[in-house]
This record gives sequence, structure tokens and C-alpha cells, in this order.
Amino acid sequence: MLLHSITTFTSTRFPSSKTAFKSQNFIKRNTRISAQTLTNENNFSISDQALESRGFNLHRTFEELDLDQLNTVFVAVGFPKRDTNKIRIALEHTDSLLWIEDTRYRKPVAFARATGDGVFNAIIWDVVVDPSYQGIGLGKAVMERLLEELLQKGISNIALYSEPRVLGFYKPLGFTADPDGIRGMVYSRRQKKR
Repeated sequence: MLLHSITTFTSTRFPSSKTAFKSQNFIKRNTRISAQTLTNENNFSISDQALESRGFNLHRTFEELDLDQLNTVFVAVGFPKRDTNKIRIALEHTDSLLWIEDTRYRKPVAFARATGDGVFNAIIWDVVVDPSYQGIGLGKAVMERLLEELLQKGISNIALYSEPRVLGFYKPLGFTADPDGIRGMVYSRRQKKR
């Protein structure tokens, strides 16, 4: 999965930001229901036990994560090569992260992380699956668990950036493009013409 363009998504499980201010109880009730629904491991497309039986371990910290190997996955899906010291700093400032390790080769094969204010908003970054492991459900497994963690914290506004070619992957997870006409913007440091 390659995740880095400007298209913005918001979870459809919750009302728009305009409506959210009108009905805080609606948000709390739906957040709780959604979190309870996702907490049941039977609702995951692949259970933790099934992942383990297929030779994969799920990790929620970056303590055992080889950043050079993660960088290799980033490059394999089309990200530019990153400075591993900057990756470490980014991960230290990440609120939630998940990665899947292939236990046979002791390497990361799927990864996603989220940053935010820890209360209202989160943004999901760097959703990647090693190309040789795509199509077997690892991306969905990481996203389902990351969403579950954010919903359990009560975070109701969840956004991400995605390339158009992978939009179909995120729609079944509850994401939609431009809800209520909301348009994402990105700051650009282009040189001003004089």
C-alpha cells in the first residue's frame, strides 16, 4: 500500500465536524459502539492467532523494529529513502503504530502509524505492505487494529492521505473522500516568483 498524496479521508462512522459540535452525545455513543464492535477479534479479517499460524507477529511498539528494513519497505512501495534517524524521531512522536513481522526472516512486512492530539483527531501515515506480501490481508489486518486502537481512545475524526490507485482499499474500512465537501490542503514551500 502506498500512502502519501493529498486526498483526505474521514471515517464515515461519525457525523461531519459541523454536526459533531451539535451532538457530542451522538459521537460518544457511536465511538463506544464502534470500539466495542472492533474490539471483538472475530470482527478482524485475520485473527492474531491466524497471523501467528501463518508465521507473522504483530507488534505495537518500534523497539524491535529494524529501521533500515522498514526503510527498504518504504522504498519498495515508492516512498523516497528516508534518513533512519528522522524515522526514529517520527516514531518517537507517533501516538499509535502497528507492524507485522515475518518471523522466518525477522523483518517488517506491513506497517502503519497514527499521530494526533490523542482526544479528537488522528491522522494515519505510512501504511505500507512489502510488495511481495501484498494481497494476503496484512494491510487490512494492520489498518483494522490501528482503527480499533484509535476508536478505543475515543478519537472520532480519523483522516489519512492516499494515492488514487489504492482508494478502493480504504473504502470498506469506513473511509470516504471529501465528506460534506471538505477539501484537504497541504502547505507547499515552492519559491515565490519575484
